[in-house]
Amino acid sequence: MTRKLFFTLLVEFLIQTGFSQAVDKTKLDSYFQALEASNKFMGSLVVAQNEKMLYTKSIGFIDIEAGVKADENSKYRIGSISKTFTTALILKAVEEKKLSLTQTIEIYFPTVQNASKITISQLLYHRSGITNFTNDKSYLDWNTQPKTEAEMLKIITKAGSDFEPDSKAEYSNSNFLLLSYILEKVYEKSYSKILEEKIIKPAGLKNTFFGGKINLKNNECSSYKFLANWAKEPETDLSIPMGAGAIVSTPTDLTKFSDALFGGKIISKESVKQMQTIKDKYGMGLFEIPFYDNLGYSHTGGIDGFRSVFAYFPEDKIAYALTSNATNYENNKITIALLSSVYDKPYDIPTFKTYELTTEDLDQYLGVYSSKEIAIKITISKSDKILMAQATGQPAFALEAIEKDKFKFDQAGVVLEFNPANKQLVLKQHGGAFTFTKE
Repeated sequence: MTRKLFFTLLVEFLIQTGFSQAVDKTKLDSYFQALEASNKFMGSLVVAQNEKMLYTKSIGFIDIEAGVKADENSKYRIGSISKTFTTALILKAVEEKKLSLTQTIEIYFPTVQNASKITISQLLYHRSGITNFTNDKSYLDWNTQPKTEAEMLKIITKAGSDFEPDSKAEYSNSNFLLLSYILEKVYEKSYSKILEEKIIKPAGLKNTFFGGKINLKNNECSSYKFLANWAKEPETDLSIPMGAGAIVSTPTDLTKFSDALFGGKIISKESVKQMQTIKDKYGMGLFEIPFYDNLGYSHTGGIDGFRSVFAYFPEDKIAYALTSNATNYENNKITIALLSSVYDKPYDIPTFKTYELTTEDLDQYLGVYSSKEIAIKITISKSDKILMAQATGQPAFALEAIEKDKFKFDQAGVVLEFNPANKQLVLKQHGGAFTFTKE
């Protein structure tokens, strides 16, 4: 659900194209064996063309403690991919004359700042200015507790606005939470029921639903973060995100959803074109995902320890989906590998080497670091022989030593290079470099 410095997961590669209907399954199997052997990833994925499966894989456990392995029907929380579903439901309501994209929202939420100026379209495009409720400093103190609409509206109203409506775009889960409530009001049904009637049944999705408490007996996954070993994450209560992040699904169902959506089986093709229309890098419930000369449409998701992505390339009718419940690697690299296999582009099987340190070796790095270049602080701590990092307002994560004074966090493509003598560290991510000094 959150879009933070350390969780930027969209593919950004543009070169030239090629396409192969056959994928090298043996090489892909080796790729995932390397991830599994090094505790880098647990999850499932599918890539298909014209509704025909090209490759599918599941590795790891849906619950480590219970020893239950993942399979193709294991169900994952898909986080913000839920927003694509919600967008389709809103556009369906527009087609059914229950809503208009240009109507403002004060009739539904009179207490929300600028409600008389904010339109349905602006909510869909993240142009409302409404503050993202997951940015609340106390969010992780209450996210596991159920919340009513009235309680969430009070939180959103108190947070206020970050900018004048339609002046720019900025990602906010609050937009899609409000859209969820609007759907319930205009249909006079629960979001769960609307989802089932308007998308799940028409698209023939067998393993997709509005989530509740994780049910292992229903082949639902627990999620984990890596702190020397896999540690189970708390569960966000899904009454909080609603249509911003509460849907549970599988990669197979997500590819079916892609085919149904872009094939005009859920909403009209004209409405799909509206979703694909980009304003300030945002579509309606979609983002562009370029891969070489191929242009697809995508959304990522992140909630608790779950990470997910789906993408659809209309020209070649390629549908791709990945869901993970534990990752100590940059899932974007997995996406690149899968698409490279499909489009006959080179990619490497990863190798993982570590640099051994004692717990005493880590002491020289500990402390709080701040930067004049970026408005966050990074707290460096340790857990036995594992160095930990925590950026302002974000969960702590384990760093992997790769050479002297150099550590990485594969999940987000982050490298930290320390200079203990100067009491500094340099954070590198996706071509950027930021210097921090110990306070």
